[in-house]
Amino acid sequence: MGIEAENVSTIIAGEEIKFGKSIPVDSVQEIVRKDPENIPEIYLREMQGSVVPHLSLEIPVIDLSLLSEADEGELSRLDIACREWGFFQVINHGISPEVLQNLKSVVSKFFELPFEQKKKYSMATDDIQGYGQLYVVSEQQKLDWADVFALLIYPMKLRNMSYWPSELTSFAEAVEVYSMEANRVSKELISAISKLMGMEKDELWRIHNEVMQAMRVNYYPTCCNPDKVVGVSPHSDSSTLTVLLQDDEVTGLQVRHHGGWVPVKPIPNALVLNVGDALEVFSNGRYKSIEHRAMTNKSAPRISIASFICPQDNVELMPPDAGAHRRHRHKPKYKKIAYGEYLRSTMRRKLNGKSNIELIKLDEE
Repeated sequence: MGIEAENVSTIIAGEEIKFGKSIPVDSVQEIVRKDPENIPEIYLREMQGSVVPHLSLEIPVIDLSLLSEADEGELSRLDIACREWGFFQVINHGISPEVLQNLKSVVSKFFELPFEQKKKYSMATDDIQGYGQLYVVSEQQKLDWADVFALLIYPMKLRNMSYWPSELTSFAEAVEVYSMEANRVSKELISAISKLMGMEKDELWRIHNEVMQAMRVNYYPTCCNPDKVVGVSPHSDSSTLTVLLQDDEVTGLQVRHHGGWVPVKPIPNALVLNVGDALEVFSNGRYKSIEHRAMTNKSAPRISIASFICPQDNVELMPPDAGAHRRHRHKPKYKKIAYGEYLRSTMRRKLNGKSNIELIKLDEE
């Protein structure tokens, strides 16, 4: 077909940092606006795996207020949640409902803007931030039924403020306040996980060497054939943890568990957390990143807001140096690789289950 994906990059301290490649594609929201009853062939696919809704009630729920008090029972429940599910909902996290609602409101207002206004914030072919799509690497791949608005949040030097919508006066404040809170929640959880791994409370957080945090807003328009169309393809995240704020009214997120797909039913004002590839490597496979996907529906559009908590580029993905006092000391199961190199390798490929981390697994003798 002739078109090749361009490098996706950003400028940090005057230096171009390449992330990967992505091909520009049409806005799904505009496709639906123009013709809601027809879906282009490139979005249609056969679904893999069965849905097991009866397991939804078994998805772990972690009370962050108890973790903050060093409750041993809650710490044990976090360990089980990370080992057996890789996904859990978090309640009593200390983020006010007003902060959550303000963020949902401003990102919804962005997608309500006329298309020509949203286009002002389109991702450049050499950037990872802005409005558009990611992980489109081939004209032959099946596409996801979602438009994306992505921002780099922390460290602040990564921000490109030209992508922050100036016509939405409350946008910057809502994103800033929520992102600070999501960062705090992540730090508390990573500190607890650090203890579970036999380290000092703050050690795993320190290893990240100034956490990198990105936000991805997914907008899923209504879909006339949801049995054949996926909002986001099955994948695991490259992050250490991902903090997801999902729509309280519409279920769309599904998590892979024992071969089936379990719907994650929203708990009002809760956050959804999942283990990413980086934590799988840091824990030497004790905690495994989890495959998940987003589904579409006929009745209502849906928005989800993911905050990715990641190490800095120069941090080596490897189990922390384990002295005799450490728990779970085993031979490394993954190749040592800088996180930045791993992240960029994932962005050069389409979303495809856990294919990225499989590439750095070491052969077991």
